[in-house]
Amino acid sequence: MAPAAGEPSAAAGGGEGDTEAHAVIDVSSSETDSDPDLGFGGAGKRPRRVVATAGSGREAEKRARILAAAVPPGFLDPLPRPSAPPPPPPRGRRVTRQFWNAGDYDGKPELLGGDPSLRSDSGMDHIRVHPRFLHSNATSHKWALGAFAELLDNSLDEVANGATYVNIDMLENKKDGTRMVSVEDDGGGMDPDKMRHCMSLGYSAKSKVKDTIGQYGNGFKTSTMRLGADVLVLSRSCGNGGRRRTQSIGMLSYTFLRETRKDDIIVPMIDYEKGQQYWKRMMRTTSIDWQTSLATIIEWSPYSSEAELLQEFSSIKEQGTRIIIYNLWENEQGELELDFDTDVNDIQIRGCNRDQKNIQLAKQFPNSRHFFTYRHSLRSYASILYLRVPSVFQMILRGKEIEHHNIIGDMMMKNHVIYKPVMTDGFPRDIDMMTDVTIGFVKDAKHHIPIQGFNVYHKNRLIKPFWRVWALPGIQGRGVIGVLEVNFVEPAHDKQDFERTNSFARLEARLNLMQKKYWSDNCHRIGYGGNSANRRSGREYKDGQTVDNPETVIKLLTDENSSLKESIMKMEESLSRELHIERDKNKSLIERLENVQKQLETANKEQEALVDIFTEERTRRDQEVENLRTKLKEASSTIQNLLDQLNAARSCRKN
Repeated sequence: MAPAAGEPSAAAGGGEGDTEAHAVIDVSSSETDSDPDLGFGGAGKRPRRVVATAGSGREAEKRARILAAAVPPGFLDPLPRPSAPPPPPPRGRRVTRQFWNAGDYDGKPELLGGDPSLRSDSGMDHIRVHPRFLHSNATSHKWALGAFAELLDNSLDEVANGATYVNIDMLENKKDGTRMVSVEDDGGGMDPDKMRHCMSLGYSAKSKVKDTIGQYGNGFKTSTMRLGADVLVLSRSCGNGGRRRTQSIGMLSYTFLRETRKDDIIVPMIDYEKGQQYWKRMMRTTSIDWQTSLATIIEWSPYSSEAELLQEFSSIKEQGTRIIIYNLWENEQGELELDFDTDVNDIQIRGCNRDQKNIQLAKQFPNSRHFFTYRHSLRSYASILYLRVPSVFQMILRGKEIEHHNIIGDMMMKNHVIYKPVMTDGFPRDIDMMTDVTIGFVKDAKHHIPIQGFNVYHKNRLIKPFWRVWALPGIQGRGVIGVLEVNFVEPAHDKQDFERTNSFARLEARLNLMQKKYWSDNCHRIGYGGNSANRRSGREYKDGQTVDNPETVIKLLTDENSSLKESIMKMEESLSRELHIERDKNKSLIERLENVQKQLETANKEQEALVDIFTEERTRRDQEVENLRTKLKEASSTIQNLLDQLNAARSCRKN
């Protein structure tokens, strides 16, 4: 085929068929007009082929210069790929399962600089929240059962929206076989906006609502992150006010944030709305964002597909919320903090809150069982968590209803005292600035068991269980318990204590006086000796009669002496057990100290051996250096002698 016009001949400089192609370069351009002498067409024309052949050297050199001018160096090199972010760490490195060690996470602090994309439309900086805050925020719950109480509060508040039950249960993760906790209620549920408020910090629509427990908009995050590293929330809203029914899924995952090294809290959420017959996806931004959130939830949640996620809504009827907490925290021994095996109808906690002696006392004295078990048993704690429970509301724990228990029912010899704090101006602030304190002996007090304290409620919620306001050692105040509700003192954020205000200090002082007076007036009625100021020549019976018969007085004194001896014996046994425990601890510490001393001696010996080795090595090195210096001097002397001989020989030749 003949070459096209303006295209150099393939046989230039040689015979037909004798040449061999040397290089072929294809260059296309659709916008730049090219010099016709260079063999390229004008704008919009087909790319031309430039063929350099082995022929005349001048021709080849000319073509090389032309090509070098027409195509800049590196023009045909592939474009560099955009720098990819560093790959996430391998999935094998899991987040520590120990809650108190899980905060050791730095993320990517280098990304906290001034990224313009993180600024609002007004140009102001956007405050970011590091994932480590989820852990530090949850440390407000020193006690795992206090975290459960927060979730129960949220469900009880939903009674106003139609809630009739809350169900706490244990589930199994189908992906890895680990255990999970689910909390479900049939309250009003959350629409997409409320779901995002729930996952955010500080949003609370209850702070201005009377008789609701939640206030700060922080309890859900602190409680779920205290129980496990991750939580999945599924909520269905019936769509009041003419709005469509919606259902939403959100995931707050500390594991996801840590393993992908996020430096800001990211919460994937997806929403659905009810169409004529089916649920359809609800896009708040783009379908790509929706799919990304779904893929993230499936990868980091206990469920492997969208169908499995939607199946979890089957237990929710018209409305309600289902919370699934997984990757539960472990203790230092590698066991779950939560104990699901001791009682199949309970969730208990391991550790220092669980005392076998208290468990035995709870079986022996049923009227005092809540005092001995509320620290480690969720069923026991939840039964006294609220002063009043609506008749339409049920609390279910692992398939069995939690029976509400009023501590007042455990009392005998009850007294009622009205406490009305006086403000600085001399008048109460409002009608809520008063409380009815019920005080009495626990029904098992005649056995002189070590139980006392006030159960203080705030807006129906137990804040301080069995609070000891009279903390003297000995038997003073033993057996005296009380119940009161104070709405004029603000609880702390974890709802396990009160803010240390003047009102709280006055309340504590008044309760202390109440207990002392009640004890002083009634302790003799359960076998304790009264104060000397209250003793008379005769002894009072319950009906108020006195006995002056010496034989009767002697018998009463003998009985009192016997009870005191029994109390002393019990105290001696208790002190003996404590002494034995302390001795065991002392022995263990001595053994550990001896082991440490042995290790220190071994380390000292190893250090001495290393010092000897280094000394020998240094001596050997110094000797070698000295030998080399001697040889160098000898070599220099030999060279000098040879040079002298050479110069002498040259002088002889010249002569």
